[in-house]
Amino acid sequence: MKKKVSVGISGINATDNPGPGVAVARSLIEARKDLCLLGLSYDVHDPGNYIEDLFKNTFLMPYPTHGWKTLLAAIQNVKAKSGLDVLIPCLDAELPLMIRHQSQLEKLGIQTLLPNEKQFELRSKDRLPLLSKEIRCLHPKTAVVNSLDELVHALKTEIPLPAVVKGKYYKAYMVHNLDSAILKGSEIAAEWGFPLLVQQVVFGHEINTIGLSDEKGNLVGRVSIKKQLTTHLGKVWTAVTIQDDQLDELCRRFCKATRWRGPFELECILVGNQTGSKNGIYLIEINPRFPAWVYFATAVGVNLPSMLVDLIQRGKCTKKLDYPLGKYLVRQTSEFVSDLSNFHNLLSTGNREGL
Repeated sequence: MKKKVSVGISGINATDNPGPGVAVARSLIEARKDLCLLGLSYDVHDPGNYIEDLFKNTFLMPYPTHGWKTLLAAIQNVKAKSGLDVLIPCLDAELPLMIRHQSQLEKLGIQTLLPNEKQFELRSKDRLPLLSKEIRCLHPKTAVVNSLDELVHALKTEIPLPAVVKGKYYKAYMVHNLDSAILKGSEIAAEWGFPLLVQQVVFGHEINTIGLSDEKGNLVGRVSIKKQLTTHLGKVWTAVTIQDDQLDELCRRFCKATRWRGPFELECILVGNQTGSKNGIYLIEINPRFPAWVYFATAVGVNLPSMLVDLIQRGKCTKKLDYPLGKYLVRQTSEFVSDLSNFHNLLSTGNREGL
């Protein structure tokens, strides 16, 4: 009997601020019978730790802030205990380390498809205004600040209130006054450090594209949506599939300019007839991995996680750029029951099975 390919998936924090990992796993389980899925978790309370129908086993990992040496030791532990042939990192904070050390992962027999360091930095939030010019799209006025004093100064001189205060990696809040800006800026900086970004608010329809490029930067799959309802953190709650020629062209220009490798998401705002802002598509953010709504693409016939595994294993996949329009995503909450021994095993041994 042929041995199953072990695939490690991070970002299994399926909470009110969900990571992509559980959706990636659902996509792979539906398409592939030759895979053994392993969850890589940074918190014992992550719901993905307890979804036994998806993950053969799950492992607690050290936070990336502990450094590559510590993270690598944990990856080697997973490899030794359960095998680890393919790695799909799904969180922004871990990507810089894994990108920088791709060759070391390959020497361990762990395959990935990730951008290189230059490509990764091109789409970082603090450099996005430059990339937006290169790929000929609009971008909200943005200031990069390295202290709370600079934050206040930017709001008094450059960016009018209301504005958006963002962390370089995570979190974004709309603020309507200086006190709120200082509070939210302090909160983000305490968790993720500086710099912060202060960005002009652009009002319009939120439209996103999820995409996948091969190792040469060729776009092989994509799905575009219009957000209908979001959580207080901006996460999709309901959405509908759309097709927009401007958005499709922006996606192609992004892939051509960066020669991007692997999954990505373009977050945009479509503006029309707004006083004070140009009409068109504003590029707000580029996520360097699958978004949490990746299963929506799978459900409408574009299984990007499965295509990614094909690219990693075979260097090619079947291109899929067409999908039905007007399909409606509705996210729901649900409960399931696990066994307390799974929680104890994670705490005591670092993996659910207690190996």
